Amino acid sequence: MDVKRRRKLVAKYRVEAGKGFHLADWDPADTAGLELDKEAAAALLQEGVDRLAALQDQLSAQDRWAVLCIFQAMDAAGKDGAIKHVFSGVNPQGCHATAFKAPGPVELDHDFLWRHVAALPARGQIGIHNRSWYEEVLVARIHPEVLARQRLPDRLVGKRIWEERLEDIAAFEAYLGRQGVVVLKFFLHVSREEQRQRFLKRIEEPEKNWKFNAGDIAERHHWDEYQHAYERAIRATATPAAPWYVVPADTKWFTRLMVAEAIAQALEGLDLHYPSLPAEERARLADARRDLEREQEAGKA
Repeated sequence: MDVKRRRKLVAKYRVEAGKGFHLADWDPADTAGLELDKEAAAALLQEGVDRLAALQDQLSAQDRWAVLCIFQAMDAAGKDGAIKHVFSGVNPQGCHATAFKAPGPVELDHDFLWRHVAALPARGQIGIHNRSWYEEVLVARIHPEVLARQRLPDRLVGKRIWEERLEDIAAFEAYLGRQGVVVLKFFLHVSREEQRQRFLKRIEEPEKNWKFNAGDIAERHHWDEYQHAYERAIRATATPAAPWYVVPADTKWFTRLMVAEAIAQALEGLDLHYPSLPAEERARLADARRDLEREQEAGKA
């Protein structure tokens, strides 16, 4: 697939301005007209994985930018699989993944961004957040008991709390961008029917039983509320500096292709390169080379 087509594909799912965004306009089963068999899809993904690995090596060597990849989705949309496959070629020393579960007692005694700030990537690193601060305007919005556990002063819990939190998130992401952290947000958009089928597979196939959580069914009953909450979140926080990618998730190979391509394109836009040494350092390299060559000649004598 040529560069122009890859860029056009990714642009189709990139949201930089939330005004007028409606989740119902996005088809979870879309594959942008691509019809690939398993082998062809795997080969194309491997190309993306290889590009990402090479770019990550330059990112680390340059040590100027950091990249934060946020993954959000309904249950069974394929976040874990996308992360596993897309980052399979990246040097583990240059990548750090954090899966955020329900906050514990220590985390609840801090502001809602605190635990996420502690997991931000350093310069030269790629950070992966499997769920993120967006849970605070998704789960907390739908389940009042989650917000109650945060023990906020009563006068701060008003009718605008969700709008205020979204404003805080947007401002924080803008701040990160000004500090050299590239924020890429992926919403893996799965359909309700596809989720149902994946839940059934987890129940019917013994090797997948461990993935099933009865609580997932309870959350499924709030499907429409979650769709509304995601729509509101994307509208309020999609910017050119911190875009959302609303990636169709009913077809796993397509999801992974688009995620890999989006990240690779973002890295390519950073003008990454290996550092060039100053003249003094290059002279030292030349001296070191001569010493090593003399050592080799002495060993032959």
